[in-house]
Amino acid sequence: MSGGLKVQTQSTEECKRILETALLVAPGPLAVTQLRQLFEEDPGSDLVRRLLLELVDDWQGRGVELIQTAGGWRFQTRLEYQVYLDRLKQERPPRYSRAVMETLAIIAYRQPVTRGDIEDIRGVVVSTNVLKTLEARGWVDVVGYRDTPGRPGLYATTRKFLEDLGLRSLTELPPLTEIERIMDLVELPKTEEPAVSGE
Repeated sequence: MSGGLKVQTQSTEECKRILETALLVAPGPLAVTQLRQLFEEDPGSDLVRRLLLELVDDWQGRGVELIQTAGGWRFQTRLEYQVYLDRLKQERPPRYSRAVMETLAIIAYRQPVTRGDIEDIRGVVVSTNVLKTLEARGWVDVVGYRDTPGRPGLYATTRKFLEDLGLRSLTELPPLTEIERIMDLVELPKTEEPAVSGE
């Protein structure tokens, strides 16, 4: 951004509006380090964080909220209002089979896990398409290999998984019963492949 504004010549309120504007138009979450680059003279992390928390309060009671995720800060629709916005869409968001949701939950809450671990917990064979669906969405990835015969891959969730759920870390994961409801409400990226319909 060329010709940033000097913090000293602006009120705190104006600095807050600059942060708000940047976050409203950003295509994805912005980290505090990125937000500091909006200004010609660095306001420092403490001031930026304080203003972000003020913005969180300013947006209370509205249909949109400012949240912090693993990737930074972003505005998003409150989950309870997403159902209304979905009525404007021509395409329905992908729905995931029970097998996909159960596999995702096992990986999220027990990670890192192998395919064999998932099968032991679910009691059925895990379809290759289930894992491919989760990898294609960018929610899970192989993060290593277990030191056992065959060296099976260890699956774990990704930063994108946290961002899509609006979480800062795995410690903020909701109870298992809430995962499916949240995934149904979150606006998810489309892929060329159809969603897995079941096993």
